[in-house]
Amino acid sequence: MNGNFSFFVFYISYIQMHTRVPSKSLLEWKVVAAAFNSIHSLFLLPLFTYFYFFLSLSMEADALSITTMQDSFKGLLKLLGSVKNYDWGCPAKQSCVARLYSLNSGGNIDENQPYAEFWMGTHESGPSYVVEGGGRTENGYADGEGVRDRCTLKEWIEKNPSVLGETVLTKWGTQLPFLFKVLSVEKALSIQAHPDKDLAILLHKEQPLVYKDDNHKPEMALALTKFEALCGFTSLEELKVIVQTVPEIVEVVGSALAERVWYLNDDDGEEKVKLVLRKLFTEMMSASKDVIKEVLAKLISRLNIKNKVRELTDKEQLILGLEKQYPADVGVLAAFLFNYVKLNPGEALYLGANEPHAYVYGECIECMATSDNVVRAGLTPKHRDVRTLCSMLTYKQGNPEILYGTTINPYTTRYLPPFDEFEVDRCILPPHSTVAFPSAPGPSIFVVMGGEGTMTTSAEVIVAEGDVLFAPANTNITIATSSGLHLYRAGVNSRFFEE
Repeated sequence: MNGNFSFFVFYISYIQMHTRVPSKSLLEWKVVAAAFNSIHSLFLLPLFTYFYFFLSLSMEADALSITTMQDSFKGLLKLLGSVKNYDWGCPAKQSCVARLYSLNSGGNIDENQPYAEFWMGTHESGPSYVVEGGGRTENGYADGEGVRDRCTLKEWIEKNPSVLGETVLTKWGTQLPFLFKVLSVEKALSIQAHPDKDLAILLHKEQPLVYKDDNHKPEMALALTKFEALCGFTSLEELKVIVQTVPEIVEVVGSALAERVWYLNDDDGEEKVKLVLRKLFTEMMSASKDVIKEVLAKLISRLNIKNKVRELTDKEQLILGLEKQYPADVGVLAAFLFNYVKLNPGEALYLGANEPHAYVYGECIECMATSDNVVRAGLTPKHRDVRTLCSMLTYKQGNPEILYGTTINPYTTRYLPPFDEFEVDRCILPPHSTVAFPSAPGPSIFVVMGGEGTMTTSAEVIVAEGDVLFAPANTNITIATSSGLHLYRAGVNSRFFEE
């Protein structure tokens, strides 16, 4: 009996050596062979030989199929995004983010929570997951069985790197270079800036729990609704008027510094103006909490009295609103120094590294380099790094550039910021229309914001509001709808491939 067993194991080993079945299969068949301990005859040996040989061919075919899929995936991959319930987000019933996340995940929405951001991409702070089978999700899970499919988009790309395209892979490796978001803003975000690449590396090394990656974070906001933001420092001319008409600023920074601002002019040169502005901003942001609390009480009282005599300016009305959201916060006073920008739907603004800003109200599509690094100094209960923020800013002055987009076909507008990592397309299809997205050398992510239709590559995929899809590089896509469709696409900046 033991001799039969040994012979059987030897026989299976011999067959395995002369086939390409993975070695782990041999162990499985040795277990099967153990069953022959109770068999006194090997009359079934020819039958097992035939079955084993058939199994080897089947496994080889499966392995070839998997390799081929990884090397030449050309379809559309449905994704499950991540949601952020930051304090400044909109209440669930009014939040575009909440609705989008609910439709995307199939999960229930907590009406007591604010819904602030919906993330689509590979950043570890809010990864997207591959939806098993490409269908709609159920119960908030990618497989509908109560266990989230743990294959993240990042992991899937690492197994299928060719989907990024050769140029993107050479530049950024297997990291998707952009992070795509939808924002619902009810309450002003912090006064903040994002570090350049060198500073990001340093901050991540020194404070990895605060600055969670080593990448820069240029970004662009494209308005879905009327959208308000503070962005960059006002012009020198406006700054001088502010210092002259807001006595509370002089009380904080001192009359000597205020006079230096008053006597500045264009002949002084850009660098001198920047030095004075930096001194002014740093003194303000470094003031004690007691001083700021006292000064803001005076400011709010003065504006309320003024409001009975004349209509307040937009900036003054903003200050009153910010103070209700963030009482006794230095960011309320600092808001005077920034451009107050109002975007209409379809308008965008972009922000480079080391530029101060704070989104105030509204909903937008946002795209950025893949990073979550934020240096904050006001209008926030979160960690503040005043010294770093004041030292890192460029102190450029003047209104930010507003992007209105470039029409690339009757239904699609493209927004091209001056950053390699990303661009955004806005596509609004009327009923009974079709549009083509020609193949791009890099990957794309699509998010459907309204309506329903089909997206066709080698196969047709039915899409509707809440769907998020990853498209590999070099994929031609045809989008059609009978009822109307509203979607956005993020991809690597087209100009990057022209260089």
